[in-house]
Amino acid sequence: MAARRALKAVLVDLNGTLHIEDTAVPGAQEALKRLRGAPLTVRFVTNTTKESKRDLLERLTRLGFDIAEHEIFTSLTAARNLLEQQQVRPLLLVDDKALPDFTGIGTDNPNAVVVGLAPEHFHYEMMNKAFRLILEGAPLIAIHKARYFKKKDGLCLGPGPFVTGLEYATDTKATVVGKPEKTFFLEALRGTGCAPEEAVMIGDDCRDDVGGAQQAGMRGILVRTGKYRPADENKINPAPYLTCENFPEAVEHILKQML
Repeated sequence: MAARRALKAVLVDLNGTLHIEDTAVPGAQEALKRLRGAPLTVRFVTNTTKESKRDLLERLTRLGFDIAEHEIFTSLTAARNLLEQQQVRPLLLVDDKALPDFTGIGTDNPNAVVVGLAPEHFHYEMMNKAFRLILEGAPLIAIHKARYFKKKDGLCLGPGPFVTGLEYATDTKATVVGKPEKTFFLEALRGTGCAPEEAVMIGDDCRDDVGGAQQAGMRGILVRTGKYRPADENKINPAPYLTCENFPEAVEHILKQML
């Protein structure tokens, strides 16, 4: 077996790993400062479609995290890139707070369907509109297909069940642009000069964060915060490179064992 290449980059999930809504994971700010003190490139990757990148950055700044906008790669960015490449006009099923990330994208007379997390729009009339567009040939684009996510009051349905419902009803398959897609992770690394074998991903979603990263050639560290459920480690093959209690513990392992 080939020797593992030296670690050069760390990809970090946001909600569930560094914070849960407006509450930081205990010790996460200081752990991030320690991580930045190492000779590593740090990038932040998220599937969130509940808010624009600008709003997300403001939230993180309020919580005391030192993060620059260019360091964040979101599934909204990946979706916008695809829409521009395909030159389509989407029916956007995303939270209204995420709409600024699609400024300039034409939406009149839509000929594509884009689904993110949109609790206010997941009602019969809107889902039926999406259904009819897809039947007429509109591509179905899923920003991601997460089964659920974590809020302060518990787990909540993600966009995955709604995307799957449209797939079932129209006998089609969605194009997924966010985690766990390999292209998402490779895009997040673009510009860092790092190969996937030189990177590790830290996240609370065993499938989308860890499983996706490992399929892309990275190592994956699962944290037992956010949406983590007991025995999540057993849901993917290969198993996570490592499972830690939280982000600070993951950083400690990286600094002591991976450099």
